[in-house]
Amino acid sequence: MKKFLALLLTTCLLLSGCSIGRGGEYIPTGDALVGSDLTDTRPPEEKPEQVLDLVYYPQLSLNPLKSDNYVNKMVLSLVHMGLFGVDKNYEAVPLLCGSYAVSEDLMTYYFYLAPGATFSDGTAVTMNDVYASYQVAQETEMYRNRFYHFSDISVNEAGALVVQLDTAFENLPILMDIPIIKASEVDSDRPLGAGPYFFESSISGLQLRRRSNWWCESEDLAAAATSVSLTVAESPSQIRNEFQFANVDLVVADPGSDFYADYRGDFELWDMESGMFLYLGFNFNEDRVFSKASLRSQLTYMIDRETIAEKYYHGFALAASLPASPNSPFYNRNLASKYVYEPEKMKAAVINGGLVGTEVKFLVNADDSLRLRVANFIKAELEDLGFKVTMIESTAYEYQYYLNMQDYDLYLAQTKLSANMDLSQFFYLYAPLCYGNAENEAAYALCEDALSNQGSYYNLHKKVMDEGLICPILFHSYAVYATRGTVTDLAPGRDNVFFYTIGKSLMDIQVPLDE
Repeated sequence: MKKFLALLLTTCLLLSGCSIGRGGEYIPTGDALVGSDLTDTRPPEEKPEQVLDLVYYPQLSLNPLKSDNYVNKMVLSLVHMGLFGVDKNYEAVPLLCGSYAVSEDLMTYYFYLAPGATFSDGTAVTMNDVYASYQVAQETEMYRNRFYHFSDISVNEAGALVVQLDTAFENLPILMDIPIIKASEVDSDRPLGAGPYFFESSISGLQLRRRSNWWCESEDLAAAATSVSLTVAESPSQIRNEFQFANVDLVVADPGSDFYADYRGDFELWDMESGMFLYLGFNFNEDRVFSKASLRSQLTYMIDRETIAEKYYHGFALAASLPASPNSPFYNRNLASKYVYEPEKMKAAVINGGLVGTEVKFLVNADDSLRLRVANFIKAELEDLGFKVTMIESTAYEYQYYLNMQDYDLYLAQTKLSANMDLSQFFYLYAPLCYGNAENEAAYALCEDALSNQGSYYNLHKKVMDEGLICPILFHSYAVYATRGTVTDLAPGRDNVFFYTIGKSLMDIQVPLDE
């Protein structure tokens, strides 16, 4: 009887033209067939092949050592690999590096390539390729700062890349995620890579093709498509429109940019760490307003970081009361809680110091209109405390000039900190981030201690905040949008949309130094 009812129901649905399920096939549901001896003989449905369409700017370089455009870097993360990768929690994982050793004093590292590593044309990756890539990288704005403590780089007779440092490093691999390209192609606009995809031309334009001969395997690579279409990008708003009209499946945007276009609709969303650090710096000269640590150290309590992050960065920023990303292992939340927003503390310092009505020259790069808006917010906070604020709204060129001439009391700045959150360049005379007589031997020594022992970041950050050497505001991130269901396993790393591992950890590949 149950068989008859089920067959009758199916017949009625077919006659009525009703189709349910994929391809119009009726799939019984509910308990109508409970106890039935009917057996479903249909083959299990195969998982559909992933369809993935991305965007890129063709007028910008596709050389990973020279392109700092976050849109193109999304594509390049599928084509190129470094010796290591860095995940969202600031942990380094091995990629092209097969093993490494370090000297007892932590000042010399030896890196060896993974056996069988090849570029997409099948040729072997060599240490000469690594060396050539690093020589180019240390001359670029994008990678230059991470070489700050490198004394020498060479390739020894055993085929190891030897890195000699001017101070001890507990974790050098965290800086070694620089993409590796062929030594003969360092000046190419589209060099070959060792990653899972390669560029190819098609009738419809440039696209990515999955390597059939990829030298390694990854269980967590979110991209699985055989080919990836690349749509030409023209502007952030055009990219947003292409995504919302379903012409592309995954895009990355910078909510900290003047040109950010807000996204609406149904999508999956991830934050991607960028290392971009927004902070206030001071003029330490004796004749300037913030010359005394007793006042500088109180400024942290005036900054409403949470409001700035939400109002100006659309929530794609982490308020930071210490000079390290809150997602990093270097950020001590108990210590950070001592320096959060409490404006009454700063107000008391202004009143007790007899500073009500004092003029403050506040320098900002007005070429960045978002930064200018944040500066105006901070200006209002300063004025609420009784200061008379004169804004120096300058072009990028003028901004640098004023910094060098030290004609300011306070400045708003942004820089990209390396993944180890090294602050050395803030405190060493003539270093790129040392302005307003900010050199500080004791702070620099603590920077070195932190590099050699991660536990020492606490002491460094405490000194920075207690003496007001810099005033952290936030770290802002990129936004990664994807059509729902396209890349459910995506886990962006630092500056890497398609971060993946190959099943190894640092502990797996560190070997004793063979003296």
